[in-house]
Amino acid sequence: MNYKDYYKILGVNKNASQDEIKKAYRKLAVKYHPDKNPDDKKAEEKFKNISEAYEVLKDPETREKYDRLGANWKQYEHAQAGQQGQGFDPFGGFGQGGQRTRTGNFSQEDFEGFFGGFGGSGFSDFFEQFFGGGFDRRAQQQRSSRQKGQSTQAHNLKGDIYISLEDAFHGTKRILNVNDERLRVSIPKGIKDKQTLRMKGKGQEDPYTGKRGDILLTIHVNPHKFIERHGNDLHTTATMDIFTATLGGTLAVHTLTGQKNINIKAGTDGGKTLRLKGQGMPVKNSTTRGDFYVKTRITVPKNLSKEEKESFEKLKNQVKEKV
Repeated sequence: MNYKDYYKILGVNKNASQDEIKKAYRKLAVKYHPDKNPDDKKAEEKFKNISEAYEVLKDPETREKYDRLGANWKQYEHAQAGQQGQGFDPFGGFGQGGQRTRTGNFSQEDFEGFFGGFGGSGFSDFFEQFFGGGFDRRAQQQRSSRQKGQSTQAHNLKGDIYISLEDAFHGTKRILNVNDERLRVSIPKGIKDKQTLRMKGKGQEDPYTGKRGDILLTIHVNPHKFIERHGNDLHTTATMDIFTATLGGTLAVHTLTGQKNINIKAGTDGGKTLRLKGQGMPVKNSTTRGDFYVKTRITVPKNLSKEEKESFEKLKNQVKEKV
């Protein structure tokens, strides 16, 4: 059985402050947590060693006793193997007739009283031999409770939901199956692409604390065929014939709430942008909506007959005379 250097495991020196020990532990615990390294035996073993080291070094009193034990661990190992009729002080040698001895302010009774009687756990042989068999279930739960922030975060579940622009406009619902539990997800009106919804307390259960993490759902809004979204505004392109552009009239535009007619003034140029106020996306936590912008495009007649071309030529000459 090899002596475990808990300072080395946490990557700190023996003069490190309690805050430095705590910071080192938290950093390593997050890195090697089993939830972040599934099926990685090396990471799992590393996490156990980190937890074991922190259990001893986090408290000044247990740390002091560990520091004293380190220099005499061989003696203690031999004594545990079968010294009879003698009391043993791991930090001061042997006494007579089973009498407890004391070196400085620490005795074997202190050692057993502080580290003994906890029952078995998943700690190393070194820990169990010198520290009384590890910690019981209650101590593990307390340790887990202290790691609550990390543990809860580690038990969060993440997922993706893909919806249409129409769904984002009107709002929609989805049903998820999580650990044989059916969960209804309400996706609000106006939700944006890559926005995250949090379902509190619906993630994986922490086996130590019994508390559940959250579910984090990233919403992806699929591209629309002819409408683009810019913030809360919507943009599209609509085609009008040359006669409407020249003489004026109405232009039918397809929006997310159905067809809308826009009045076109006579002489409207192609490429002009028109606005339908309040016809865009719903604004979150508001009753207002963005705007709907329509960029005009003019089509020209094709495959004209000889008579039609002559008519256009005549019209062209008449217009040129007026310019």
